Amino acid sequence: MTDLHDRLERFETLTAECELIAKLATDSNKREFYLKLGEQYRQLAVDMRQVIAARAAA
Repeated sequence: MTDLHDRLERFETLTAECELIAKLATDSNKREFYLKLGEQYRQLAVDMRQVIAARAAA
């Protein structure tokens, strides 16, 4: 289960980093790119939480 928690933490970290880069970006294309990338990492984190919860319930 530790590996899953490590992945969750990594996805959450990447989400935060993408949001920060997007916030600091002066180029609108880069801002949009990092916002979308952050959304993808956020969804991966949500999915990973569901996997962890399913395994804990089993």
